[in-house]
Amino acid sequence: MKAIDGGITAPQRFKAAGVKAGIKKSGKEDVAIIYSEIPAAVAAVFTTNAMAAAPVHVSREVAGRGLARAVVVNSGCANACTGEQGMTDARAMVKIAADALGVAEQEVLVASTGIIGVTLPMAKVAAGIQRAASMLSVEGYEGAMQAIMTTDTFPKSCAYEFPLGGTVARIAGIAKGAGMIHPNMATMLCFITTDAAIAPAALKQALHDAVNLSFNMISVDGDTSTNDMTAILANGAAGNALIDSTSHPDYPAFFAALKTVAVYLAQQVVRDGEGATKFLAITVKGAPDFASAKQAAMAVAKSPLVKTAFFGQDPNWGRILCAVGYSGAVVDPRKISLTIGDVGIVKAGLGSCYDEQALRRIMAERDIAVTVDMGIGAAEATVWTCDFSYEYVKINGEYHT
Repeated sequence: MKAIDGGITAPQRFKAAGVKAGIKKSGKEDVAIIYSEIPAAVAAVFTTNAMAAAPVHVSREVAGRGLARAVVVNSGCANACTGEQGMTDARAMVKIAADALGVAEQEVLVASTGIIGVTLPMAKVAAGIQRAASMLSVEGYEGAMQAIMTTDTFPKSCAYEFPLGGTVARIAGIAKGAGMIHPNMATMLCFITTDAAIAPAALKQALHDAVNLSFNMISVDGDTSTNDMTAILANGAAGNALIDSTSHPDYPAFFAALKTVAVYLAQQVVRDGEGATKFLAITVKGAPDFASAKQAAMAVAKSPLVKTAFFGQDPNWGRILCAVGYSGAVVDPRKISLTIGDVGIVKAGLGSCYDEQALRRIMAERDIAVTVDMGIGAAEATVWTCDFSYEYVKINGEYHT
């Protein structure tokens, strides 16, 4: 794969725009449209939160049909916990976008992010959608990136070219997320475009599997949001032979490209965790199966005591094994070992002599690898997380005000 410029509009026949509609108090961009000039296969995964926002319900219906042309997004207001009015407003966003783009309402997904429990200022939203539709262009990807952000400190975007069935296809993605980040599916918004030709059923399976290896392997604070969505549009403009099933010979190449995009964006979300000063890769290996490895790794990643220890650069390794122990995963205390960076700390369940100065140097780094070897199997999983800093408390203590 080759990294390329162009963001979400790098794949052929895609356009985008982001505009300032006055929804955000900051006055920054807050309405975006991503548009395919030709019909596209669509797949999406959504939050498992029982309090799912109105746009999640609406977009589930669209994604279930397998074909779409556009995604319309607003930031600054989540349109969650807004009852029937919220559903009315989400459907209105779809209709306004469909009319402005000249496509069917059944071809438009909608997404929102921001404060929960506040209804959308629909006059501003409507004007923003219409303006964004009139400004669609290949160069509009930067505005779209800005328009989906809330507490993010930097935009998250990538684009690649890759060989596919004798031709060259492109795939790209943008994401937003910094706080209220925890899988099931993933606590953020992500939109992916590709000009590869792939059938909806195969696309759905590819996205499901890619999300399970990326967005479902991150956690910033353990909170699963009401508005999570990852959606992909595949319009076939690359001209490759249609990938009509997961057994098609070109499916592995497509899946590898999609996974690359998903993992990169997932890691970027963690790196932008609210107030984060550390990027932590928690690997649990030697587990009986992937589920057990993930369960143990996620317990470590979510532990406030582990996260604050890394912020304070305190090598308090007992907190790591404590989290593994209460995770619910099968543990044999006589076989477990722990390594931070390249410093072995625990072997066969017992603390060992180690170079304290070397460990302190590792704890001072930005990127830190933590490896727990359960010693009872061959499976492993890596979860990406960050630390908890004073700034995290400040951001979330003042978020609504």
